[in-house]
Amino acid sequence: MKHRVPPYAAVIVVLVVTWAILNDSGDFLRMKIAVRYKPEFQPITSSPPPKCNLSKRCPPDHFAIHVRSGAANVVGPKICWDGKIVMNHVLNNVGPGLNIVVVNSESGAVDRCGYLNMNDGVPEDILAYLKEIKPGEIVIVASFDDVTTKMTNEMREIFVGMGSALIKSVSYRDNWVFAGRGGTGNRSSFEKRAANDDASNIYEGWPAAVEVGGCFPRTS
Repeated sequence: MKHRVPPYAAVIVVLVVTWAILNDSGDFLRMKIAVRYKPEFQPITSSPPPKCNLSKRCPPDHFAIHVRSGAANVVGPKICWDGKIVMNHVLNNVGPGLNIVVVNSESGAVDRCGYLNMNDGVPEDILAYLKEIKPGEIVIVASFDDVTTKMTNEMREIFVGMGSALIKSVSYRDNWVFAGRGGTGNRSSFEKRAANDDASNIYEGWPAAVEVGGCFPRTS
């Protein structure tokens, strides 16, 4: 004798099977969505720090520069160019007078550096050195000790031709930093002077050191 399946039982079976199919389809759909929208994790890369301890990186058409004068006649100046310390007391390549770095403006390579001894140097030799600086070459200067003993008006005019607006006022024991271009005459924004003044000197008989820094344009 066969047992008849009640109609409502068949309906329940159909519903259960349908629910199972839909449930499996939902899981599959969720898996597909999860795979499709799986987040991509990008590796964290740190950019190199600004050169010459500047607060920001310079654009490609600029060079990083930081220049600090000497402090009294004790601590020598420091010149950083494009991320490299070119002159400072530790390198033992600074001296009393005008510490100068001459740079090729196209390549940014340091062509020569040294100091013009403004205490014991020969004025004619100092002047000859300054006259050899070619138009367009980048010139960076930092004072150390006194720079006026052998300074002449002709020397000052050469720096004016490089863009200096303060060199004519630099006096006994003043501190001075500057960066400009040979023979262009374009006024430079990289220049600062500290006057020797008994009322404001922070060292006995000497003013505070001065410094300038920033991004120096490759072309004028």
